[in-house]
Amino acid sequence: MFVPTIPYKALLAVYGSVMSLRFICRQRLRSVRPNHSLHAWSPRPHKLPAAQLRGLATQTNAPKIPPHALRYQQEYQARNRALLYYTTAVILFVGGASYAAVPMYRAFCSATGYNGTPMTSGRFDSDRMIPMTEAKSIKVHFNADRSSSLPWTFTPQQKYVVVKPGESSLAFYKAKNNSKEDIIGIATYNVTPAKVAPYFSKIECFCFEEQKLIAGEEVDMPLLFFIDKDCLEDEGMKDIDDVVLSYTFFRARRNARGHLEPDASHDEVQASQGFQDFPSIDPNSSKSS
Repeated sequence: MFVPTIPYKALLAVYGSVMSLRFICRQRLRSVRPNHSLHAWSPRPHKLPAAQLRGLATQTNAPKIPPHALRYQQEYQARNRALLYYTTAVILFVGGASYAAVPMYRAFCSATGYNGTPMTSGRFDSDRMIPMTEAKSIKVHFNADRSSSLPWTFTPQQKYVVVKPGESSLAFYKAKNNSKEDIIGIATYNVTPAKVAPYFSKIECFCFEEQKLIAGEEVDMPLLFFIDKDCLEDEGMKDIDDVVLSYTFFRARRNARGHLEPDASHDEVQASQGFQDFPSIDPNSSKSS
């Protein structure tokens, strides 16, 4: 009886094909039921509603984040939020400081008399406004200027007044609108020499206030001031006999914040207040650029 012989290589090929097919089937089954083993898989599962099946599929396929990774992610998000808050606060502070730098500097000069700015507040007690009759007199000269773009006539009513330290004095300026339209003006001021400024106090003044003149109108603008008697204790004031008070009128305009300001270049306004030798920041430079 003839018994056919199967080559050894053919047996190996058949065995390899069977094992490959078995491996492929197991992988397919695992992809269908990833949470169960091949032996625990039932060919006839219970039928579930479609909505529940979709929920199970979503829960099964969604990646699960380990607790420590989730905690690190939350801390990272909290640090990013804190950094955003700090950065925003710094930007707002720097922006606010840049806008407020010039008004704050002017307020400081007005309160302390720094750089020839007359003092406009404080030290108005009655005992301070007592004329020192035995002290030498000081002659206060008045000067008036205006911007070339302002069609006004602006002059002092008196060339000078002679006062004693502690003595209050009243002076007048005259302004006239020579144009055929209503114009709002605004004035700046300065006093020289600069070392007199801490003692030069103004009780009533028209500077940095809206001055509206209709076409052809002429008005008198009062100025009430006194030189503080503390100047007698300052050795630097011993040689002061003359003081010059200067006013400069500009056409007024409203800035982005709605405040009135001189309608002139930053350098021109600074020079009218005696700040031409001091570096300063133009608050409108960032807008124009």
